[in-house]
Amino acid sequence: MSILPPHRLDLAGHRRHNGVVPWVGYHGDDGRDRLIEAVGSAGLCGRGGGGFPTAVKLRAARAKRSVVVANGCEGDPLSQKDAVLLTLSPHLVLDGLQLAAHAIGAVEAVLCVHAGSPVLPSVLAALAERDDRVAVRVAEIPRRYIASEETALVRYLTSGDARPLGKVPRPAERGVRGRPTLVSNVETLAQLASAILLGPHHYRAAQTDLVTVTGAVRRPGVVEVPAGSSLAAVLAAAGGEAEPVQAVLAGGSGGTWTSDLGGGLSGIPAVHALPARACGLEYTAKVLAYLAAESARQCGPCTFGLPSIAADFAELVRGGPSAVRLARRLPLLTGRGACAHPDGAARLAASALAVFAADVRTHQAGGRCRVPAGVA
Repeated sequence: MSILPPHRLDLAGHRRHNGVVPWVGYHGDDGRDRLIEAVGSAGLCGRGGGGFPTAVKLRAARAKRSVVVANGCEGDPLSQKDAVLLTLSPHLVLDGLQLAAHAIGAVEAVLCVHAGSPVLPSVLAALAERDDRVAVRVAEIPRRYIASEETALVRYLTSGDARPLGKVPRPAERGVRGRPTLVSNVETLAQLASAILLGPHHYRAAQTDLVTVTGAVRRPGVVEVPAGSSLAAVLAAAGGEAEPVQAVLAGGSGGTWTSDLGGGLSGIPAVHALPARACGLEYTAKVLAYLAAESARQCGPCTFGLPSIAADFAELVRGGPSAVRLARRLPLLTGRGACAHPDGAARLAASALAVFAADVRTHQAGGRCRVPAGVA
């Protein structure tokens, strides 16, 4: 079953296309156990970048008066899948939100999107059609990259400050207003609903992923591919290469460069295909500058580390001898921040140095390897 229909589905269309949630059998505490077990049997993992088993997160957040938060903010500019899903199939997301709320015993449900998001009309229209067990309110979150991190959402919904809280305690232990909280990506919730509607066995056989594809492909946008598809298959689903591709950035702005299209995705489901005529170092320098500007500026790795490696990369593009300094600095960022934002930037930079090693030598010799990334 495809989770992405060709056009927007209202409630009646959604139920014709996807079916009605089979609540019979999931009542009471035993029913909650069966629901979580079904999610575990389906093998569902998070689609927001972490890839954590959803059933484990459900069990961790299960408590009286808990909260469930649907994360539809999609802070990474390379990703559009959540916006497309909320526009075309909002009821599948809301079914999953209700199932998750029931599984953990939540009495409050919040759907978060960025302030002024174009998905708001679709979401609000869908909510107006429903009479759900747990009322859902929509929260508009500041349009910042870091504001969509799960503890940043918890902090914003509690105090209005959209910055990460740190790695402990996790939201399942102490979340919105101190209550146990499940924070789940909206595609994860749509997949959860699909797993229950299809049944775990059929879901595993038919499971798909939504991937945003940008760059040198014939049909950029969001594609739906069989789960576990290779990068080559993802590019093919977007119409194939529009021109020769030298490498792909897999996993969004905090992802990893690779020239091996036989591998699969990690991180957020987003792929950028870099044309052979473009400079990967220049493209990476622009992304690192963006990540540095979008940091929370509340811990050393973000406040000092990200601007430093962004400056080093800009110097490298200009021909400066900063590769050695970068190799020394990058390991100092990993695992030291209040969130994983510095880790993603370090991962991106390290992969660029490896994949574009020949270009590094060209730049350091005073040349320009290809056309500027901005015109690729």
